[in-house]
Amino acid sequence: MSHNTFGHLFRVTTFGESHGVAIGCVVDGCPPLIPLAADDIQQDLDRRRPGQSRFTTQRQELDQVKILSGVMAHPESGVQVTTGTPIALLIENTDQRSKDYSDIKDKYRPGHADFTYEAKYGIRDYRGGGRSSARETASRVAAGAVARKVIPGVTIRAALVQMGPHKIDREKWDWEEVARNPFFCPDKDKAAFFEDYLDSIRKSGSSIGAVIEVVAEGVPAGLGAPIYSKLDSDLASAMMSINAVKGVEIGEGFNAAALSGEENADEMRSSSSNTGNNGPAFLSNHAGGILGGISTGQPVVVRFAVKPTSSILSPRRTIDRGGADTDILTKGRHDPCVGIRAVPVGEAMMACVLADHLLRHRGQVA
Repeated sequence: MSHNTFGHLFRVTTFGESHGVAIGCVVDGCPPLIPLAADDIQQDLDRRRPGQSRFTTQRQELDQVKILSGVMAHPESGVQVTTGTPIALLIENTDQRSKDYSDIKDKYRPGHADFTYEAKYGIRDYRGGGRSSARETASRVAAGAVARKVIPGVTIRAALVQMGPHKIDREKWDWEEVARNPFFCPDKDKAAFFEDYLDSIRKSGSSIGAVIEVVAEGVPAGLGAPIYSKLDSDLASAMMSINAVKGVEIGEGFNAAALSGEENADEMRSSSSNTGNNGPAFLSNHAGGILGGISTGQPVVVRFAVKPTSSILSPRRTIDRGGADTDILTKGRHDPCVGIRAVPVGEAMMACVLADHLLRHRGQVA
């Protein structure tokens, strides 16, 4: 299986399976002399960690990260810093229950990658989905924590803005509220609604989808390229690569199709305080901080849609490896809304893309 690496100058290669010994990643291209300790990474992993509420999978993984390479104590300050060499990060799996999948090892789960993996490779890891499992995203979150160190002036935050058909009230958006509820929801009232709503779905053995919004503030103008390395196309690719994501939009996204040219245009006025070089003060941000594939200096705004968790307790029709019709019921521990834990994953992918583009920009125009 190839294509386990993303990025150009800031490159991340992930490895491992859901029910393997460990998962992890190798970060290549991180500049030297950046302070980096395991605690810097752990705080992001703790936000993604499973089993923290009844609304996520009850698999109990501590997700303790180990830095295997790429850092050392600075000879003068004693502070652990990056050396410019590959940074290897390891996260051990400690709570796998492969026996939960023994009954379905010869059946294809609807909505999962079982059939397509076997069609491509002739073999698949039926134990939790192997590489197709959302467990892989812990590696991305670890890499994203390193990426944040490369772009210290940028603030990246994400929130769950829709669950099923229910959207938040944007007039009630409060970033502080995101850390106060198990849904990473910026609307206190809607978070309270989600508790009963998802409880009902969870108890029925079903699942539901969600929409996540990621916002990066402090992004300098000029990141990206006009054609084949557009910042928005790389962001779209990064978000779409997250497990269970089926749609991505930048800024106004699909809503832009309903706007007139006057409504959609982000008008400008002169403001020396905006960029420090007499750059524009934008009067709106329908473009999501990106024009012509290049950042404008405004907040970069990305949303992605996460499908309902495919592993549900309701019997579904399928076929087995021999092609015979059968039914399947997926047991085990699964997220009733996998979109919840996708919030820190979206932040991580935003950080990795921005770090990569910052290094590319520096390399081209210094």
